[in-house]
Amino acid sequence: MNVSRIKCSVLKNIFGMHANMSVRTFKSANCLTMRFVQYKHEGCPGLGVQVNDGEHVISLSAADKTIPSNMVSFLNTKYSLGKIEKVIEEQKIVLKLCQVEILPCITKPDKIICVGLNYKGHCDEQKKPYPEEPFFFPKFPSTIIGPYDGVKHSSKTKAMDWEVEMALVIGKKCRNINITNAYDYIFGYTIAQDISARDWQKSRNNGQWLIAKSMDTFCPLGSALVHKSVIPDPHDLQIKCSINGVLKQDGSTSELIHRADKLVSFLSNLITLLPGDIILTGTPSGVGVFREPKEFLKVGDIIQSEISIIGKMENPVVIDE
Repeated sequence: MNVSRIKCSVLKNIFGMHANMSVRTFKSANCLTMRFVQYKHEGCPGLGVQVNDGEHVISLSAADKTIPSNMVSFLNTKYSLGKIEKVIEEQKIVLKLCQVEILPCITKPDKIICVGLNYKGHCDEQKKPYPEEPFFFPKFPSTIIGPYDGVKHSSKTKAMDWEVEMALVIGKKCRNINITNAYDYIFGYTIAQDISARDWQKSRNNGQWLIAKSMDTFCPLGSALVHKSVIPDPHDLQIKCSINGVLKQDGSTSELIHRADKLVSFLSNLITLLPGDIILTGTPSGVGVFREPKEFLKVGDIIQSEISIIGKMENPVVIDE
């Protein structure tokens, strides 16, 4: 498999990249949205915002040395969106997309917390009742990979499955918060895959899910962390997953049983949530384990994930060497 070719293709899908690019001055009314990206340029990490033309990234950290070069550090500062808007308006450093390596929008968060059985359709396909309380489980932060990186097909499982999910990212420390102000603590949203080893989830490890969910590369994460101001309603988004171009999951975040504000409030009354913490909010129906016959990922498959407004990602399944 030509992974470089896949990366190029995916970047075009994610950003609408064209072959011939030139840096130009952008009119703010047409280009400025709060779509934060992490990148590497000439080996150096950076934090920027995606330009709406899909061809460029406006660097924040290179233009203003007080802005950290990674998202978790940025969220841990007393950032001002007004200041960010000013840096964007000035457009001191604009990079062509072909000049940078796009990374996952969050790396090394303190926690990844996932919600199981949180879509009505996913409960229905298992013939399970809708949970009265949210059902949580963890993934290790080390599972995070980028929006077009390879998912390793571990020889330790014969039942790798897909689960496209909307992920929310905590913007500031929160503990014991009320549902009425929970959105104040959400910075934004991205797209994720909760790759799962179903044999480990269902019959191994004494029924515990941690290994099933936390093998290496089991959390592909989107390129853009989309600020909440860009998304009018996070519970009115189309969410899809295709394997090799064949649609497998086709749902809406309106199906969520426990919504974003409830999840943040509920968790904050049990554990302290920190800036950069990621909450995967659940997956719609159509996963492989509940299809007839069952379907599982194999080397050479392409996992295509998409959420309206938030974006797309495309991850090949590769040999775990």
